[in-house]
Amino acid sequence: MADLSTNYMGFKLKNPIIAASSGLTDTADKVKNLEINGVGAVVLKSLFEEQILMEIDNVTESNIYNNYGDADDYISYYTRKHHLDNYLKLIEQSKQQVKIPVIASLNSFTVGKWVDFAERIESAGADALELNMFILPGDQKFSGQEIEEIYFDIIRAVRKNTGLPIAIKLSSYFSGMADSFIKMSHEDISAMVLFNRFYSPDVDLDKEEIVSSRIFSLPEENAMCLRWIGILSDKVNCDLAASTGIVDGYDVLKNLMVGAKAVQVASTLYKNSAKHIGLMLQQMESWMVGKGYTSLDEVIGKLSLKRIEKPMIYERAQFMRYFSSYEKE
Repeated sequence: MADLSTNYMGFKLKNPIIAASSGLTDTADKVKNLEINGVGAVVLKSLFEEQILMEIDNVTESNIYNNYGDADDYISYYTRKHHLDNYLKLIEQSKQQVKIPVIASLNSFTVGKWVDFAERIESAGADALELNMFILPGDQKFSGQEIEEIYFDIIRAVRKNTGLPIAIKLSSYFSGMADSFIKMSHEDISAMVLFNRFYSPDVDLDKEEIVSSRIFSLPEENAMCLRWIGILSDKVNCDLAASTGIVDGYDVLKNLMVGAKAVQVASTLYKNSAKHIGLMLQQMESWMVGKGYTSLDEVIGKLSLKRIEKPMIYERAQFMRYFSSYEKE
């Protein structure tokens, strides 16, 4: 029998499958169901800074007193407090029901007073905190370096308000991704999660409107995770977790082999239910036994950039060489 346990963010997880922040983790009962079905840890549905700010704007726009600063301040305070109180209850109730690590999540894009939430999240009993950060570099007034500095500001501001282990969940929108990620890993964080998924636009030709594209991730999206975790896993100063496009136990193993310590899943659980976790674990154990592995320690990082004979396989040039030999019939 293979040992599927792993060390992530300072926790000994019974297995590397983590339920990602989503509607699957927005109540304590759902969190308990995930534990029953074998998940190693959960990331609670995010407390969204953007959602809170939008709600404040909606309320103040319709408020007859919105010309008065005191009224605006009160509405802002009440709205933030309402969301935070509900989130603290989710943490407390989840911790009462499960033994696996419960990771709180803040979805952030600015440095503001809301980082004070981190201290109260810690008091509510969360085991760790994940910062799900995404800043779209779409404004030409800001350089890539200026935008990327905001990420460091957020990390440092949150760290001042909590002693919890911190993970940062990041996108691939960086001008110098390897350099930025390596530098971030030397901040006081425990893990980096690659990569987050966010709203993506599509066009409805019938209605001639911008609409949301598909919600669930696709298996081919995991290639980005494999490439960058493989490149970075021997260079960063923290654990790495993979997210996006992970469908089954074999996908979990692939990400571990390039250097991830854990994976986060959501789409496959939406499609197949929490019971799918058991199948994923069976697939992992069956493969490991068949290959003669007794623990994940023997698997993690075996195919990282530093450890393989031909590290150029991770580079873009390999793609060009592959297709240069392709001949059409």
